[in-house]
Amino acid sequence: MIIRKKENWFRMLFVWHGSVLPALLPRLGLLLIISLLVTYFRGIIFSFKVPLNPAPLTLFGFVLALFLGFKNNASYDRFWEGRKLWGALLNTARSLTRQAMTLKNINNNVSVHDFVQLLSAFIFALKHQLRGTEANEDLKSRLNEDQLKIVSASKYKPAVIMRLLGEWVQKAKDESCLDSIQQARFDENFDKLSDILGGCERIVSTPIPYSYRVLLHRTVYIYCFLLPFGLVDSLGWFTPLIVVFVAYTFVAFEAIADEIEEPFGTDANDLALNSMCTMINETIHEMAGEQIAVSQKITQNIID
Repeated sequence: MIIRKKENWFRMLFVWHGSVLPALLPRLGLLLIISLLVTYFRGIIFSFKVPLNPAPLTLFGFVLALFLGFKNNASYDRFWEGRKLWGALLNTARSLTRQAMTLKNINNNVSVHDFVQLLSAFIFALKHQLRGTEANEDLKSRLNEDQLKIVSASKYKPAVIMRLLGEWVQKAKDESCLDSIQQARFDENFDKLSDILGGCERIVSTPIPYSYRVLLHRTVYIYCFLLPFGLVDSLGWFTPLIVVFVAYTFVAFEAIADEIEEPFGTDANDLALNSMCTMINETIHEMAGEQIAVSQKITQNIID
């Protein structure tokens, strides 16, 4: 995810890293070539003059902008819901750590460190499940051998780790480290973890309907390819410049919507899951009174 300080308005005109422009250059270059050819031949294809004028294209462009706005709103809703879920995960992890730290009669059979490690493992396992990446490397340092064997053999690792967290609480109950009321409070926060997990899985498994995306994608590019035929008579050799600018606006909106539609990925504008995992891991270990290594990566303007 790109995080920048507010920049001067002039500098913003030339921002390259983090914008979708690099990915759009081949498409915009193709549109520029087509616009130059249309302008050179004055809109004539095989002795046939394409009878387009700016009026219908203006009306169609307005309707297309409304549909693009709807697509961007839908994509941003998914992005913002994902961010709220990870914010709730931070709050719930802190609450669970606080509850574990305030237990009485802690003995060698019930280790708060083990609970915090399980909670940290849940966070990293969730990140890897959402991104479809391998989690074992992050889990090795947080789970014991038996736990790692159980979790590694499972498909839905965060759900299995939640079960292990519940077993830790039950063990603490059996050792008289907590009473039934405290156990119920732990269960309430486990339910919140389950809701967060289910909410993230819902975003990943339910994309914007494919047929809607295809329709909008085709419409954007058909409009952009027809645009030079409607402008060539009135703009002449300014047509390629105007077409590329208008196309950049429409195509960039579509590209941004596609990028943030899946907020848990690794694109420049997706959520910074690596940094959020590191921050949650550090804060719960700090609450548990453990020393944490300085693991914050200092980069120019990227938090991944």
